Amino acid sequence: MKQHGVIDEEVENLMDLYTKICAIEVDCLDLARIGIVFAMNGIDPVTKRRMIPDDVARICKTFMVTCGMYNSSGEFAIRVGIPAKSGVSGGIMGSIPHSYGLGIYGPALDEKGNSVAGLKLLEMLSAKYSLSMF
Repeated sequence: MKQHGVIDEEVENLMDLYTKICAIEVDCLDLARIGIVFAMNGIDPVTKRRMIPDDVARICKTFMVTCGMYNSSGEFAIRVGIPAKSGVSGGIMGSIPHSYGLGIYGPALDEKGNSVAGLKLLEMLSAKYSLSMF
C-alpha cells in the first residue's frame, strides 16, 4: 500500500496503531456503535451526524457479507445472514440493516480466525429474532 501511495506513514507505526485499536482499545459497545452506523447507512443515530457517505456504507456492508468473516463468509451468510466483520482479537461487529449494531468479543478462535462463541451467539440470535437478510 505504501508503494502505491495509499499510505504515507511508516508501516511499523501503522501496524502498532492497528493492533492497539483492534485488540486493546475497542470494546463491545464500540463495535455495536460502528455496526449501527453501517446499519443506518452511515448516520450515527446518537449524534444524527453523517459519519460515512451512503454509498460507502453500502459498499462496506457488501464486503462484510461477502468476505467479512474470512473463509467462513459464505457459510456465515447462510447460517446468520447479516453483514458482519470479525477480527483476530475475537471481536465481531454486526450490522442489522435499518435496525441496530452488534458487538461481540470471544477470544477463542476457530481454524478460520473467527470467534467460536461469537459465531454461535450470532447464529442463535439470528434464528431466534429472524435477523437474516436472506
